[in-house]
Amino acid sequence: MLAYRAVELLPSSSPEGGADEECLLLVYIRKVVGRVTYRACDECAEGVITGVVLDEPFRDCGLGTRALSHLRSRHPDVTWRTTLDTRLTRDLLRRMRIPRAAVAGNCSHGRPGVVAPAGI
Repeated sequence: MLAYRAVELLPSSSPEGGADEECLLLVYIRKVVGRVTYRACDECAEGVITGVVLDEPFRDCGLGTRALSHLRSRHPDVTWRTTLDTRLTRDLLRRMRIPRAAVAGNCSHGRPGVVAPAGI
């Protein structure tokens, strides 16, 4: 899809989350076509992806992979996990080697949303 390169990735605060939740907006021709919501603690180097949303025409063009790669480049020392388990996101997160976490909790610095790996 030619739109792949034309999509801008813009950091923002999450409109739905708390003060600690951040958002990466995917914008194509002044329209938001996707969003990745997350929380990260740079002190602990841990983060959790709490949401991935892509409009239908943008789902199979690699844009989700590009967005998560961009997120990793913005926070290079953070170990990512996710609480998501939907059909739409499961394959993407598996390809990106982002493991599923048990439940959202607090990191040792008290920031919400940083999680322990599933099974711990």
